[in-house]
Amino acid sequence: MADTMKALNLHAVGDLRYEDVPMPVPEADEVLVRVRAAGICGSDIQRVLTKGTYHFPTIPGHEFSGEVVGLGRDADPALMGRRVAVFPLLPCRECEPCGLEEYAQCKNYDYYGSRRDGGFAEYLAVKVWNLVFVPDNVSFEEAAMCEPCAVALHALGQFGVKKDSTVLIFGAGTIGLLLAKVAKMKGASKVILADIDDKKLAFANKLGFENTVNSLEDPTDAILALTLGRGADLVVEGAGVSVTYENCMKCAATFGEVVLMGNPIKEMTLSQKAYWEILRKQLTLRGTWNSAYSQKQNDWQEAVNCMPELDLLPMITGRHSLSEGIRPFEHMADRANFTVKEMFVND
Repeated sequence: MADTMKALNLHAVGDLRYEDVPMPVPEADEVLVRVRAAGICGSDIQRVLTKGTYHFPTIPGHEFSGEVVGLGRDADPALMGRRVAVFPLLPCRECEPCGLEEYAQCKNYDYYGSRRDGGFAEYLAVKVWNLVFVPDNVSFEEAAMCEPCAVALHALGQFGVKKDSTVLIFGAGTIGLLLAKVAKMKGASKVILADIDDKKLAFANKLGFENTVNSLEDPTDAILALTLGRGADLVVEGAGVSVTYENCMKCAATFGEVVLMGNPIKEMTLSQKAYWEILRKQLTLRGTWNSAYSQKQNDWQEAVNCMPELDLLPMITGRHSLSEGIRPFEHMADRANFTVKEMFVND
């Protein structure tokens, strides 16, 4: 095998170079994965263009899949050739959450694609523990969407989707559409997507979600009309802004459930009127973060198992080569361009 490989290496904010880097050598408890597909997350755009990462240089990319092509000393030979996705979080295994196998809450975690090199490369050495095995009926491109799909499963799993219930989702981006697909798969009778971008709502319609509402103006009346005046049984806040936070309370049914998952863009506030909605309707609120990956709950394996039913490929709006460098990130950052899930594909 060659001594070097091609990768997108971030040397500074805005300085993403397509260059030769040393070929990773797997440690005893690792395997070498040939990366076949790597999704571009919104957080990757921020890391590359505005925020940077924990150290430079770093190879970004935490949503990726591929095949095992090399083994560390202690790795099972049966792993050779396996098709895999990769759980990107490496827990410390020493803090209290790790003792409970709640690794997403680890206080001293490492992470592929931000704190250490990730998947925007031809190869990556990966801990065996982080491998998620992908069946033959799931493509590498679908498997590269395992992370956002697991996040959606984890969010809806906070309460569970009751059969024949109405689920309302604020935010119709990648995660919002995945939430809608999972809610439908889990038995919701009606799924409503709300967003301020008509292009996103039109795309949701193309995917088969006919109940969409533009929430640029107060969407309460439109949503109550779609729910025959009841409001939604389960509401997900996926935008991370005060106005949608407030709308969740107004549009939830009495005794409804609200999942808060949107990363806050700035300070969040709640009006007195919306606070009264929580009290008078006796709403139940719960936050969600990342996904579960343990012996007791594995959202990642569930994500892989349900991918054929979820039909994820129509969500991919762009496929790119690593050689395109920073251009896909700039394209996605420009709000004039419509994108859902963009990814790098290595043939």
